[in-house]
Amino acid sequence: MTILLYDLVGRDASRPFSPHCWKAAMALAHKGLDFRAVPTRFLEVPEIENGAAKTVPVIRDGDKVISDSFAIALYLEEAYPDLPTLFGGEGGKAHARFVERWSQLTLHPYLGMAALTALHGMQDEENAAYFRQSREARFGKTLEEVTAARDTGLAAFRASLEPLRSMLAYQPWIGGERPLFADYIVYGAFQWVRVASPYGVLPKDDPVTAWFERCLDLHEGMGRRVAAAA
Repeated sequence: MTILLYDLVGRDASRPFSPHCWKAAMALAHKGLDFRAVPTRFLEVPEIENGAAKTVPVIRDGDKVISDSFAIALYLEEAYPDLPTLFGGEGGKAHARFVERWSQLTLHPYLGMAALTALHGMQDEENAAYFRQSREARFGKTLEEVTAARDTGLAAFRASLEPLRSMLAYQPWIGGERPLFADYIVYGAFQWVRVASPYGVLPKDDPVTAWFERCLDLHEGMGRRVAAAA
């Protein structure tokens, strides 16, 4: 049975952008599971599965409905134990949880700020109005004022990646010799910006860039099927 993945999109249904939905999509592909994305816009999220969740991603697998990217990965690991592992054991789950917290607290604040006006520009009129109102209430500034700070913060953001950069000198993936869900967590954050904005958050010669390019090639180049923003 095909699994449904409710996937956040804007005006163009072929350009999913949510970092969390990308984590779930990569987890499903990693397991080799047949799934179908259901394009979902911000204002449609409350309608998913009769109000099953307030945020995406959400999957339906038969009679099971699961929300939250990490919970989805845990579910897939338990429901399909004979398929390629997302964690490599209990220690891998703890490792991935640390990576998730690091990504949310270190990567997402800057990347979300850098792509904020571009993300607004991806929405249709009704969803753009919702996006502007909700984000400006969150930041206490206009979207344009928030994104204007990205150049000032770029050097510090790149410096914050040094632990990841250094680790990649020892191993090709965050998961070690093969990609695991921990890789998809960080990948989702960078794919978020790649799809939304042409702003260059990483230098071309950065080891993190090389790792991200490898991630884009995974699962028959699933990530590359959505072109980078121009």
